[in-house]
Amino acid sequence: MTDWFRERVVEAHRLPLFWFFVALITAFVFTRVNVRLIRARVRWLGNISVGEMHIHHVVFGVVLTLLGGVAGLVLSGVSTGWYSFSSAVFGAGAALVLDEFALILHLRDVYWQEKGRASVDAVFVAIAATGLLLLGLRPLAWNGTDGADGGGGWTAAAFLVVNLVFAVATLLKGKIWSGLLGLFVPPLLYVGAVRVARPGSPWARWFYSERARRPRPRLMAKAVHREERWRRPVIRAKIAVQEFVSGRHDLPAPEPPVRHHRRRVVSPRPRPGADHSGRHWRSGRPRAR
Repeated sequence: MTDWFRERVVEAHRLPLFWFFVALITAFVFTRVNVRLIRARVRWLGNISVGEMHIHHVVFGVVLTLLGGVAGLVLSGVSTGWYSFSSAVFGAGAALVLDEFALILHLRDVYWQEKGRASVDAVFVAIAATGLLLLGLRPLAWNGTDGADGGGGWTAAAFLVVNLVFAVATLLKGKIWSGLLGLFVPPLLYVGAVRVARPGSPWARWFYSERARRPRPRLMAKAVHREERWRRPVIRAKIAVQEFVSGRHDLPAPEPPVRHHRRRVVSPRPRPGADHSGRHWRSGRPRAR
């Protein structure tokens, strides 16, 4: 393991990327543990508020991302250690931002709603892409012998363009994971671009649905059948993994505890010349109110 780390990470100049990867995962896990403890009303770090305004952790993520990014630009030529430190700061900020990706996407707090699962997807995509980069895979790149002959450069450029076209087609067919992972493993792009699109994808609306110029009801029916037969179990498994990592999204968010203030009862002060019973000491009559 040590030899692999030295050869594939240190000697390949991927140490800053490795610390970005570690900080991304660590910050995401710490953030999710924190918010789940807050949701369970366990005394922990708690929410951060200024007056009545709640400060979301995406704010701290933006600050850390800016600090880590600018520091990386300055320290990249100083030493590998400081460059790795700035990369770790950038990774921690990226985790905080991506953990509230759904809030940025919908411009409202959907953290514990069904739409909040988009944040977990964004973090998983970032972790997968960074891990593949650590393994030495290059997105949309030709890993052959570039420049071995006179046409090597043109062949690499053509290979990149073809992969990009297949990636766009796969994403338009609604196959997000196949399209993103296919950037590093091109055969996934070829399979995803050739197969039938998902029924709710832009491709299906443009070429399969009744609104298309040439509707294809058979392909739409095939897409719906495959969605129910194969896609639904995969989605249920993915949701189970998401909720294991980040908590259930169908539970209501906890309401802040209501503080009941006791009202202080102040007895009326007796008027001069009256006893504690409220009667005047001279006439014995009840005092006028």
